Amino acid sequence: MATDRTDWPFFEARHRSFAAELDAWAAAQVHDVHGDHDLDATCRRLVRQLGEGGWLKHAVAGREFGGAAAAIDTRTICLARETLARHSGLADFAFAMQGLGSGAISLAGTPAQKARWLPKVASGEALAAFALSEPDAGSDVAAMQCAARVEGDWAVLDGEKTWISNGGIADVHVVFCRSGEAPGARGISAFVVEAGTPGFEIAERIEVIAPHPLARLRFTNCRVPLSHRIGEGGEGFKVAMRTLDVFRTSVAAAALGFGRRAMDEGLARARSRSMFGQVLGDFQLTQAKLAEMATTLDAAALLVYRAAWQRDQGQGVTREAAMAKMFATEGAQRVIDAAVQLWGGLGVKSGETVERLYREIRALRIYEGATEVQQLIIGRDVLKNG
Repeated sequence: MATDRTDWPFFEARHRSFAAELDAWAAAQVHDVHGDHDLDATCRRLVRQLGEGGWLKHAVAGREFGGAAAAIDTRTICLARETLARHSGLADFAFAMQGLGSGAISLAGTPAQKARWLPKVASGEALAAFALSEPDAGSDVAAMQCAARVEGDWAVLDGEKTWISNGGIADVHVVFCRSGEAPGARGISAFVVEAGTPGFEIAERIEVIAPHPLARLRFTNCRVPLSHRIGEGGEGFKVAMRTLDVFRTSVAAAALGFGRRAMDEGLARARSRSMFGQVLGDFQLTQAKLAEMATTLDAAALLVYRAAWQRDQGQGVTREAAMAKMFATEGAQRVIDAAVQLWGGLGVKSGETVERLYREIRALRIYEGATEVQQLIIGRDVLKNG
């Protein structure tokens, strides 16, 4: 019998009980909702359910601010995303964005900022968004053009952000802008912008192959109190990178969840599909493919939870998180593609689980740092440190 991953030495008893309880909750409460017509309403409902279930408190820091603990536990975040992704891509998305969207506040916000926004995020009352990418500044964050100038007690924002998850439905947006304290990455600041702020609008809703709320945001003479700045002026890039160091590993965990679901579907097909007087799983070619899928998933899981464990021990994980994201997302793509192949013609039929997974996995190889960016991070670190 295969060993449950939570029996690995990366985990404590609290992680094992968390994973089991969330899996049981998701099996009872979450279903495949990708065919729903009102996507925004579905995401709001999922956030509310996750908040009422007590799961979102693990996505924010500080018990006094509605969090489960003083600091975000990366292993718990990763177990949550792997578990939810195995049940529903949108449920995973809803959980992840509450953490990523408020992560800068958890990590670098003032007590007043945390008290104002984190309890609502943890309860599911408010939806959060992380606004970093721009039309000409995706992987190259330092090239951003959205600008913020200080006028007395106010910051005035002008520019655009795009590919913003929860765009159009978020209540709280952490927006990164060029503030000019220094050239390049040292001249970026982070601000909290609430929905409905004058000068802030949703310029475009963006449709993608695995539907979720996504938008281009526009700021035109948008005035926010300077008290909404997270950290000091010019510290935004550091805040963004600290946030991504937590949640980049969790992207790998979500890929792992998608891959595990594909493995389940592939196994079910191999055991039940009659072919040439036997079942598909009796063929050596099928067994070889299943072996590759299982090995890829275990290797990905080891990289994911090594990175998560190291961060929870207070160690730097830039290289380890990049390795986990690169291998897990690329590997899950191969596992899901293999599952589609095992399903044959049904594998590309709209509405089948493996077809949905095929669409869902593709974006994970791009967002929060494309595979090629992870390769650069790892390669540079290898050259520097061996």
